[in-house]
Amino acid sequence: MRYLDQYVIGQEEAKKIVAVAVYSHYRKISAARKIAGEIAKSNVLLIGPSGTGKTLLCDTLSKMLDVPFVTADATSLAQTKYVNEEIEAVLQRLVDRANGSLEAAGSGIVFIDEIDKLKSASGESRAVSGESVQHALLKIMEGSAVKLKGERYLDTGKILFICGGVFVGLEKIMSRTHGFGFIATTGSDDQNILDRLNKRVKPADLFEFGLIPEFTGRLPVVAHFRSLSKEMLVRVMTEPKNSIYHQYVDIFRNEGVELNIAPIVFEQIAEIAIEYKTGARSLRGIFEELMTPILYVIPDHPEIGSAIITSLFENPRLLARSRTVGGAALK
Repeated sequence: MRYLDQYVIGQEEAKKIVAVAVYSHYRKISAARKIAGEIAKSNVLLIGPSGTGKTLLCDTLSKMLDVPFVTADATSLAQTKYVNEEIEAVLQRLVDRANGSLEAAGSGIVFIDEIDKLKSASGESRAVSGESVQHALLKIMEGSAVKLKGERYLDTGKILFICGGVFVGLEKIMSRTHGFGFIATTGSDDQNILDRLNKRVKPADLFEFGLIPEFTGRLPVVAHFRSLSKEMLVRVMTEPKNSIYHQYVDIFRNEGVELNIAPIVFEQIAEIAIEYKTGARSLRGIFEELMTPILYVIPDHPEIGSAIITSLFENPRLLARSRTVGGAALK
């Protein structure tokens, strides 16, 4: 968890669930190798708004474990009549990430985003329906030998599949179906445990949402990602080792310029990101838009020693080592 905390802000419960699931998966692989047996996989379903860190968490875990990792969009799979070929292409990318090693790829992680878009809609052609894609994914998620280019076969039995989606409307379904009032409780019962059971997504909730029972059964572990608050968005920009703020501090330092950004600027960027309703995904675009005019000026003015930004809505101040350059007049 300490490693994840360096890169993924917040989402403590989700991080705990996913970290344990991934740890258990690779422990099962290790045990299966010793007894030459098969493993019972526990693939993972991540539910939460866009830009809350689902892909980042999976990518960070793969780097920590040093296993190949690829992402795919369920919507792209559903938009083609050749679903199996698209799935094979995803697995081929996993092999490529493993530098061609089938053994390494066979222990990798595949993240399939927007899985909630695979529910069937009336009038959809069966050949390209979300339900047909769910069926196509069943065998590889459980474990099968998939033919790749060059007459090579990749066994997916030990690949961990993590699916993610927003699942708009699922909470409304859960509000109707949940409640453990039928359980006889006593004063010694832990209310926190009952609350946790109430918050847990039941298979029946996913059935009603539109996922087929067989597909839901391949995703026994479910983790929720919560919307990021303004404070958390500010932390995303400033705290992680690879945060965008730290990246630009290094970029400016390499140019011989000290970058100073007032705390309120990060809050202003976070407020705009919340308005966009895209979570952390829009932070980089807003931040880079702020940096572009400054980086445009710096190469032509080697005398600049520092850049000071006090507001997102005011021109930055560029200071020479002994005098102001550009100042409020920068455009």
